[in-house]
Amino acid sequence: MSISRRAFLQNSLAGGAALTAFGFDVAPIHAQAKTLKIARTSETRSLCPYCSVACGVIIHTLGDKAKNAVAQVVHVEGDPDHPTNRGTLCPKGASLEQEILNDRRLLKPQVRRPGATQWEDIGWDQAIDEIGHLVKKTRDATFVEKDPRGRTVNRCEGIAWNGGCTDTNEFNYLVVKTMRSLGVCYLENQARV
Repeated sequence: MSISRRAFLQNSLAGGAALTAFGFDVAPIHAQAKTLKIARTSETRSLCPYCSVACGVIIHTLGDKAKNAVAQVVHVEGDPDHPTNRGTLCPKGASLEQEILNDRRLLKPQVRRPGATQWEDIGWDQAIDEIGHLVKKTRDATFVEKDPRGRTVNRCEGIAWNGGCTDTNEFNYLVVKTMRSLGVCYLENQARV
């Protein structure tokens, strides 16, 4: 006897409705099914990196923690003990697992040279050197010492900084000090935008 997909779905829904109608509680079944996925994992509590709310997350990883073993993320969920979000996550926070496991995630610096159509991988030292040279070149070309009325302003109008919401307070302190010492007056943070 063959059963169609439509008939299978109809029978499943009818059976589920009948079990619920007769007082059968399906919550323990859902709880058991959820624990099967994370039964052998290690829990790591962290914060969601997307915005300034800092919701708590629990990251479940599989791995034996051997010296050269890389743990594999298998599940990410909201932390019910965290006072900010009490276990809930927005859609961006709920997608953390895909961010971690994305095979298109960049793990090294890339550059696309003027006129080129492809990105090329470069080393971290080379990237830092190139960024430093371009910042100096831009600052020298766009630095304004005096405004049209003759007042000293010492500002760089050719560079802007947009900070990320995952930056620490210490990092932001250093960034503001660095940008202000360069004369940059266009500072913003992604968490405010």
